[in-house]
Amino acid sequence: MKLKRFLLRYYPPGIILEYELRDKTRELKEIDLLHLTPDSDIDVIVNQIVFEEPLITESKKPHLRRLIYKLMEKQEVHDSGDFFLFKILRAHILPLTNCAFNKSGDKFITGSYDRTCKVWNTMSGDELLTLEGHRNVVYAIAFNNPYGDKIITGSFDKTCKLWNAETGQLYHTYRGHATEIVCLSFNPHGTMLATGSMDNTARLWDVESGECLHTLLGHTAEIVSLDFDTQGQRIITGSFDNTVKVWDVRNGRCIHTLSGHQGEISSCQFNFASDLCISGSIDRTCKVWDVGSGTCVHTLRGHNDEILDVSFNTTGSKLVTASADANARVYNTMTGACCAILNGHEGEISKVTFNPQGSRVLTASSDKTGRIWDVESGECLQVLEGHTDEIFSCAFNYDGDTIITGSKDNTCRIWKC
Repeated sequence: MKLKRFLLRYYPPGIILEYELRDKTRELKEIDLLHLTPDSDIDVIVNQIVFEEPLITESKKPHLRRLIYKLMEKQEVHDSGDFFLFKILRAHILPLTNCAFNKSGDKFITGSYDRTCKVWNTMSGDELLTLEGHRNVVYAIAFNNPYGDKIITGSFDKTCKLWNAETGQLYHTYRGHATEIVCLSFNPHGTMLATGSMDNTARLWDVESGECLHTLLGHTAEIVSLDFDTQGQRIITGSFDNTVKVWDVRNGRCIHTLSGHQGEISSCQFNFASDLCISGSIDRTCKVWDVGSGTCVHTLRGHNDEILDVSFNTTGSKLVTASADANARVYNTMTGACCAILNGHEGEISKVTFNPQGSRVLTASSDKTGRIWDVESGECLQVLEGHTDEIFSCAFNYDGDTIITGSKDNTCRIWKC
């Protein structure tokens, strides 16, 4: 085996080794540096990597040192001040359902009750494409990140469509669900996609052929949330039957049913290491689960109304919960301790996300505002005002310097700092 080149992954921090085998084929190996901070001792890290990794020789140490320094710089929070309103997009003739960035953040997509998905240029605010063809609400949308050359749209018309993100060409229409599709995702390699439906099933589809590979049967109520693990080997589904199920993607078999919530699941997610997952429920709690054993590690309490969204930071060290009680809460994943209560919204918070650096939390609320919070102190740093109706969707781009907010006022706003 021969090391050919290093690749960097900023969020969460890591180094990817591309190496050549004897038969000249190339493979990748990831070195995760999830605990890297701007204050880390660079020499200790370099020595440890060289000691543990036979592909990296002593002669590569200076290069490795430079790469880790670059990663450490990216983890630093350059507080460049407030976000400002960059563009208002009169996006659709009917309310939006969702918005999502591609990895580089130069494009984003919006879904709507007007039965279309639109592709936008982030910098210019220009509409690049309108993806038409669904016969009902376009509810769930996604890019095949990190590649960004394909888009999937899931609709209340029971179908999912795969599109070329550059030309708008329709590749496939995936048919098989009996009722509305409400959640979907590409796997990390972009070779498979998953759809979750009100028909109590999830389906795994082959991106190239359009074939249904597996139907995930077992839930007794609608599936409203799903997430692939980092390697794309397992998927979790959250359902209104109060459970989360862990599935083996290769054979479609259920590995674990995570039972314990007393109410419907609203949201579920893997951490980056994929050894844990979280579930938020209308029973007002969030649970942290050990995916290997299927056991509950923590039950996180504190909200006094339904939890509507949950999210890990990029490394998985912290998680945040958003609730109908108008508060969000930040917890330490390992200890289950509440680190901060984000208090200030005047209506329910339906969406919450960390910035890539993990220093900020963004919330979207029915009080028509978005808010940016300091993760450590819980202080509200900025209120994103201007929407005239509920905000239900918000996202950071990959660098964390651009935000999109989608509202029931039919507009999408781009914010930059």
